[in-house]
Amino acid sequence: MAFTINVIKNKILSENWFVLRNYTYELTRSNGEVVRHKREVYDRGNGATILLYNREKNSVVLTRQFRIATYVNGNESGELIEACAGLLDDDTPEDCIRKEAIEETGYQVGKVEKLFAAYMSPGGVTELIHFFAAEYSEAMRASSGGGVEDEAITVLELSFPQALARVKDGRICDGKTIMLLQHAQLAGWLKP
Repeated sequence: MAFTINVIKNKILSENWFVLRNYTYELTRSNGEVVRHKREVYDRGNGATILLYNREKNSVVLTRQFRIATYVNGNESGELIEACAGLLDDDTPEDCIRKEAIEETGYQVGKVEKLFAAYMSPGGVTELIHFFAAEYSEAMRASSGGGVEDEAITVLELSFPQALARVKDGRICDGKTIMLLQHAQLAGWLKP
């Protein structure tokens, strides 16, 4: 399927935290038909996420933190249980996730495995997330975690069955975390 794109307007609406742009463009379909679209696109940069897992304990390390967007959308507490994650800024995906792991969870991970990359909300957000996994042990614990500066993160260690049950009952409803837990199950790293 081949499209031709002609951007007519690219207007910055906000540069408050990240960049929100309004695009008007014409899309020429493969049959020659031209359609005009107006879309807002939020550019927050790319990110990385990691599932920390322990085969021996059959457990995972996740985080819980407040997310304003979920609160606005009806999540009464605004808190989400998530895999450790962060924006790349100027780091490589692997460097980013190593830094985020120690800041958020307190674990200084050794070998990390790159699993895949995925767009999580391509209809309006540019972010591409790089997915990783790494085994953890208590020997890797360098601090209590909890985040930096304005973050208020609670570190959770859950058995793998507990984590899967929380997906099933809706207490874990973060897309990247669900994908990582399902990947761990499919790969057979942990026992459901």
